[in-house]
Parts: sequence; structure tokens; C-alpha cells
Amino acid sequence: MIRVAGKTLQAEDASAYASGALEKAMFHTLLNSRTQYQYDSPERLKFELRLRREIINAAREQYRSGLNFAVFRKSKCNPAYWERTREGGFRMKPGVKASDAIRDIFENGSQYATECATALLILYYKALLNMMPEDAFNKTFPSIYLMNWHRIDRILQEVGNINRASDYLPGDRRYFMNPDVDPLTPEWQGENVIDLGDGTYYGHGIGIGSADNIIKVLNQNRMERADDSAYLMDSAGRPDFDKLYNIYRRSAA
Repeated sequence: MIRVAGKTLQAEDASAYASGALEKAMFHTLLNSRTQYQYDSPERLKFELRLRREIINAAREQYRSGLNFAVFRKSKCNPAYWERTREGGFRMKPGVKASDAIRDIFENGSQYATECATALLILYYKALLNMMPEDAFNKTFPSIYLMNWHRIDRILQEVGNINRASDYLPGDRRYFMNPDVDPLTPEWQGENVIDLGDGTYYGHGIGIGSADNIIKVLNQNRMERADDSAYLMDSAGRPDFDKLYNIYRRSAA
């Protein structure tokens, strides 16, 4: 069920809130849920649907970018925009615009290498850059430090949490767990992915594939005589859409 400003929406309201097929599919998932989703305004619901679409767009952009996979000790970045820290993270250089630094990862991906959690954090920034005026994006993120879920800007800190959800939607962060991972390759203990909304998922280092395909890849990196298959966890990670909407609304004013 969806309620907007106290009004319960119906199926015929979809066109007023969703501009494309993907947004309409998300709208109907929310509408048909037993959970009640409440929004203060029509613009707030439209924002969430659009940001979810942009998260998916950024995932596909990243897939095409040539961004390499590497564990932290072998990570690399373009020194024109980023300083590689001793831990293997990327710190934006002083005097650099955040919009230029994030965009460079997508335009010159072959100059970068990192692991899957950091890659997903990067695409959240790109999704917001796709939506916000460039000046507003740069004011919102005067500095950026990229390193998995442990060094997250407070504006995006919620994406580091993964919890049970009533419904799973395109643009959600999901996680495939590999409980019997080979201890010699701990980087394959699991895969952070974005639900692309068409039955496939994007995970940095694995690419785009179905749940079965991703599980197959992870199962190839288990210890000898492993008993337990990799599996998709029954949980999701999401940004704080209310917080981001308020920032977006101020930037568009």
C-alpha cells in the first residue's frame, strides 16, 4: 500500500508518479505490498523512484567503465584526482571537484582498481551526481574518502547497513554470502550487488548476471569438500531517501 500526503494510491495513479517502465514496476511492487509505505508529498515518492533508477543506471555505467577488481593491498586510482591511502582507500585531493573526481572513475575506469563494497559506494555517488546540479553536488560533498562501508560520508552512511526488508526493489543493495569460502581467497567470501530490476544483479568483479550465475561463480571459490552453497541473503541495504530528498530539494531551489 502507498499513502501520499494521507491519500491511498491506486493502480491508476502510477502514471502520475512513474515516468518509465522501471519506475512503474517499482510503484506496483510498493502498491501491492502488505507493508504501508508513507510519503509526505508526491515529489518525495517521485524522488525515490528516480534515485533507484539512477542507482541502476550508475551500476550499468560502472560495468562498462573498465573499473578493475582488486583487494585493498593492490588497489589503484588516478593520482590526478585521488590519493591512495596506506589502507588502500582513495582520498579526494584538495582543490579537486567531487563531480570531476567521481566522473573520472567512470570515464577512465582502467586507471582504477578496488573491491566490491567500495565500487558500490562509488556508484551511489554517481547516481546522485546524475540527479543533482553539479555545483550542489560539489557543495554537498566537499571531500570524499572511498573505502568500503567503514569510511562512509554521513549523508550515505545508511547504505553500509543491510537489514531484512518487507519487499525487495530495483536499486536495492543485496548480498550473496559464500559461507564455505576458500580461506586462501577471502575476497570471495561474498558479493555486494545492486538489484537491476530485470532478474539480474550487478556485482563488481563478477559483472551482471542472474542469482544462479553469481552463486555459481562464488561456489567455484569454496574450500575443498565444501558442503554449503553460496546464497542470496534475505536482506537489503538502502540509502536514507528522506535525508537525500531534503538535500536534493534544497539543491534544486
